[in-house]
Amino acid sequence: MIEHKSKFGEAPAGTVPALACRGLCVAVPGRVLVSDLELAIEPGSFVCLLGENGSGKTLTLHTLAGLREPSRGRVRLFDAWLDEQPRRRRARQLGLLAQHDENFFPSTVLESALIGRHPHVDFWRWESAEDVRVARAALERVDLAGLGQRSVATLSGGERRRLALAAVLAQDPAIYLLDEPLNHLDPHHQLDVLRLFAAEARAGKAVLASLHDVNLAARFADLVLLLFGDGDWLFGPAGAVLSAANLSRLYRLPMEQIEAGGRRIFLAST
Repeated sequence: MIEHKSKFGEAPAGTVPALACRGLCVAVPGRVLVSDLELAIEPGSFVCLLGENGSGKTLTLHTLAGLREPSRGRVRLFDAWLDEQPRRRRARQLGLLAQHDENFFPSTVLESALIGRHPHVDFWRWESAEDVRVARAALERVDLAGLGQRSVATLSGGERRRLALAAVLAQDPAIYLLDEPLNHLDPHHQLDVLRLFAAEARAGKAVLASLHDVNLAARFADLVLLLFGDGDWLFGPAGAVLSAANLSRLYRLPMEQIEAGGRRIFLAST
């Protein structure tokens, strides 16, 4: 079994992780996907989650978000257990981007971005001018400025994905859980989105994003969580965790590392 890596105990005295878990198990009938996960994500961290299809990436993100019960273990959001916190407080602190975003209701782009402000809007009140300003700023950050009055139905798949990202940005959570945020995006917008959330991390937010591109993870992440799909996992600094040996096991094919332009590049060698 692979050695489990954890950042518990490594933070300076008095530092509280934004999101943490101990002994967390994620399972489906007849199969344990993640066993005894120990994770601590501090404010200012950009963490990438890697694994094959079916390895438990989405279920792990949903478990950390409190959308499903773990088989064992608990999740902690800052200084309190996640399952003991009011839903409204959770929604203000933790933003989840789903892997697939389906908009079944006719709405404009701005109206959809404003959904992210709902945790901050008091009951029986409409969005304020400040909420509208925040939503418009989020649209601008994902290159959708000027499309606020467009119908969502007229957007391309990539534009819809960026709209979903804008809604999460408008939510302004302390922690972002992003399930394949680069879905449907062209290379230009993939880099823009990763730079955007790297900037969020530098501003003190915590980011955990599942990706399929190892080389983008190597370029942007400071920490990496690998899920092997059989219960095993590995968590630690990207420079140590991302290796040809670990990735060969993760993807079940030979991988090799080369140096190009001052960066490490990982390639399948078959």
